[in-house]
Formats: sequence, structure tokens, C-alpha cells
Amino acid sequence: MLNWIVIGIGDIAIRRVIPAIQAEPRSRLYGLVTRDLAKAAPYGVRSWATLDEALADPAANAVYVGTSVFLHAPQTIQSLCAGKHVICEKPMAMNEAEASTMLQAADESGKTFGVAYYRRSYPKVQRAKQLLAAGAIGQPVLAELTCHSWFDGTGSRGWLVDPAKAGGGPLFDIASHRIDVLNFLFGQPQRVSGQLSNVVHHYAVEDNATVMIEYAIGVRGVIDVRWNSKVSRDECRIRGTDGEMELSPLNGPGLVYPGGREDLPAHTNLHYPMLENFVDAVEGKAPLLASGASAYWTDWVTERAKRTTGEF
Repeated sequence: MLNWIVIGIGDIAIRRVIPAIQAEPRSRLYGLVTRDLAKAAPYGVRSWATLDEALADPAANAVYVGTSVFLHAPQTIQSLCAGKHVICEKPMAMNEAEASTMLQAADESGKTFGVAYYRRSYPKVQRAKQLLAAGAIGQPVLAELTCHSWFDGTGSRGWLVDPAKAGGGPLFDIASHRIDVLNFLFGQPQRVSGQLSNVVHHYAVEDNATVMIEYAIGVRGVIDVRWNSKVSRDECRIRGTDGEMELSPLNGPGLVYPGGREDLPAHTNLHYPMLENFVDAVEGKAPLLASGASAYWTDWVTERAKRTTGEF
């Protein structure tokens, strides 16, 4: 049984993480870390105002880091060093250097370290990987993903436009998921170019980002993410020498490819299959789908997208 500590009681923790822990039969919500202890009261579990206090409890053996990005590395490293298994929310860290330090801490601790890239667990993403390997569209050559929405930087998620807390804008928040999907499908990225700018909103992070990634197998991935569009988009398509595969919307169930159409909905709680796989990995029953080692390459891409803006 994994006794989970959840750090942070925000929207994702309330809607997905805590319900996933409560539903997973080998997991138990053991306690919550929050500066506002009143938020923890409805759950009827232990609560602590500091992570130091929580990690001192020997009965707790797993931690979910659900705080803002700037806290991911220190809280993950502290938890691993305390001998706990850890899932960290995405993106993994503020930069590649922090991500490397987190991996080192995981290696030294011997504990399981995962990152919440739950789209790897989508049935249709798993199926797409199978079909690509089977040659359903011939040799893949181009993958195009977009995620567009409107975000003016206000409200409960206003911290996302503070680079000291979030690291970046849509590149960090929504492109990271799509970069990870491409890495899952096509392997280790080789080269990266990025264009980031502020076209509509002039907050301290970019309001749009376009990233181009090249993979060793010859695929080029193009990801365009925006917080400056009042037309919502969630597109994903992969073009090959013999046809194309359509996964739009990425968060929907549909998968279309030459000669086939499948309806493969995700779990009603998107975090549940990821958590289930993590527990399987801790028990040695399955490889970890979204590991710290795989998530590192998303931070690798993100850093180079920022660094190489305007170049290729």
C-alpha cells in the first residue's frame, strides 16, 4: 500500500489527483501539505503546513508534488532524499539543469520518480504508437500539433504569467504535454528551434510559441501553442509517406488512419491510468510510462526552444 502525501491543494489536485489516489486500490490518501490547513479539513486526513513535517512521518512512502513549477525541483529532491517515491506535476522543472539534478536525486535514492505526462496513458496515443510501428502511414515525416485558447493572465491561474513561478507561458504550460507526446511516439529529440513572442497579451511571459523538433528517424514535429486565440484548437496529425493519421482533438477519443477509424476514449479521470501505472512500476509489475528520465527530454526541448528562438 502506498500512503500518499499530496503537496498543494489546487484545481488539478482537487479534480483529478486526490480522486485518483482515492480510487486506486493500492493507494491511500495519507496526508496533505498546504499553507492553508482549512483546505485539508474536508478530506479527514493528516495535514501539515510544511513539507519538512510531512516527510518526517515514516508511514508516508509516496509524494505527489502538485505545486507551482518553481517548487517542483526542490520539493521533489527533498522528497526523494527522504526516501519517498515521487510523482511531480508537469513541466518537470524550470530548466534543464534543475531537471538533471532531480534525476540525480532519483538515481541516488533508488526510489521511483514519475512526471505527470498523463497523455502517454491515453488509449489512442498508445494505439497510435502501435500503428506507427506497424507502418500504417508508411514512414512518418511530419507531426503537427496545435493548442490554442484565450488566457488574459488573470484569475486563479494568474501565477502562470509570472516567469519566476511558472518558468514560461504556453511553452511550459501546454506545449510541454505535446512535446512529451512526440517524444513518446518518436524517441529522443535531436534538434530544436523555437519562436516565442507576445502578439496580443503583453504579460511577462510569451503569449504564443512555435517549436520545431527533429528526430533521429527523420520525423519533424511542429507544435504551435497560443493564449491569444479566441478560437480553441486541439489538433494533432501525423503525416507519412503513405498516408496520415488524425488524432484531433488530441483530448478526444477519435483516431483515424488509412483504412481505419477507432474510438478510444480516455479514462474519465485523466490522472488515474498514470497513477495506476506508477503503482505498477513501484511494485515491479510494469515499466513506468512517464518517468523522470523521459520527462527530462521535454525540458531539454523547452530550453532549446527558448535559447534558439529565430535560429535553425
